[in-house]
Amino acid sequence: MTPFSWLKRLVPRGIYGRAALILSVPVLAVQLVVSSVFIQRHYENVTEQMALALSFDLNLILDIYAAQGAEAGMATAEALHVEVDIPPRGLTEDRRVFYDLSGRVMTDLFRDLLPNVQAVDLAESHRLAIIAVGPGDGRPAMDLVVRRQRVSASNPHQLLVIMASTGIFMTALAYLFLRNQLRPIRRLAAASEAFGKGRRVPYHPAGASEVRSAGRAFLEMRDRIEGQIEQRTMMLSGVSHDLRTPLTRMRLGLSMLPEEPEVEDLVRDVEEMERLLDTFLDFARGEALDDPAEADPAALARGVVEAARRGGGSVTYEGPETAAPVGMRPMAVQRALTNLVSNALRYGETAVVSVALLDGALSFSVEDDGPGIPPESRGDAVRPFVRLDSARNQDRGSGVGLGLAIADDIARRHGGTLRLGESARLGGLRVDLVLPR
Repeated sequence: MTPFSWLKRLVPRGIYGRAALILSVPVLAVQLVVSSVFIQRHYENVTEQMALALSFDLNLILDIYAAQGAEAGMATAEALHVEVDIPPRGLTEDRRVFYDLSGRVMTDLFRDLLPNVQAVDLAESHRLAIIAVGPGDGRPAMDLVVRRQRVSASNPHQLLVIMASTGIFMTALAYLFLRNQLRPIRRLAAASEAFGKGRRVPYHPAGASEVRSAGRAFLEMRDRIEGQIEQRTMMLSGVSHDLRTPLTRMRLGLSMLPEEPEVEDLVRDVEEMERLLDTFLDFARGEALDDPAEADPAALARGVVEAARRGGGSVTYEGPETAAPVGMRPMAVQRALTNLVSNALRYGETAVVSVALLDGALSFSVEDDGPGIPPESRGDAVRPFVRLDSARNQDRGSGVGLGLAIADDIARRHGGTLRLGESARLGGLRVDLVLPR
């Protein structure tokens, strides 16, 4: 676990969220740095200079008021555009709004530069500054009221409002432009994901040159893979067709021979070769059975169970009678379930098929009471042409090692997975065919 692993959990996973983060974090950081430096060096310094200049006028008024009397003091205050209120309002504590960034500096300066300051009120009106001065030197207590613009820059919080609104607007504008660049990437990701699930969706390269290059590479790769699959299918289909002809002649020739044990053994060998050819062809065809469609997974599983019962297998179904339709290749999934049930009956006495609708996934489960497969051999069990003779009972039948491989191939072509485990109910093998919804 790295020291910054917690940070990775906070980062958005989507490309739009990360793009918004890339845009907003630098803008926010620049605004914070600029605003803090500007406020400190401009508003605080300007406020300090203006408050210092105003303090000379206020001290002059207080000195004349104490030396020459109230009439001379009031005349001086009027000449200096300062309002003197007697009796005072009775202020006892400093007041300012939370966003008044220069008010703190102003309050501290007035308390340092003026005699006997009782309180500084900056909250009663955003246009006025009220300094409550106590009695002293023969003068009474009074309130000195000056316009706020004489002591600090007006509305300092407007800087933050303008910077924040401008930053939000520019970030949104940049995000709109960036979204046009991200849309081709999302289309490429959607086409790649659909192809991984066995679907072919229309896609044309667009966007920046790098995205177009990646899109063209994807189209070439898709065409190449589809061509290889088609060639493999055609090759094995041709091989199957060519081999069926001599097998048919052999079966015909054997049917004309007397019924003897040796002849019956040869007939069984021919039938086994035909089944192997059918299995090879099924594996080669992969997803070519049908197109994606909406299907009821419960009805599909019950159909596989009923077909196995008609063949003499002891199979039970557990799950809902009907379920909401799910997009899949119904015939391919049916073939995968048929292979799983056939394997379960080949190596066990009974099997149980169940269906579960999960959040975002569909799970088909096939359990049997056979010997199971050891955990260390389950990875090899889904590989083509691998037969785990030491793990499964071969007395119940023979195969070519493609049953689980075909089911795994179908699951992967749907974007799902095939999981092998131990059946807690029957004690044998449990196979989960999990498909996305």
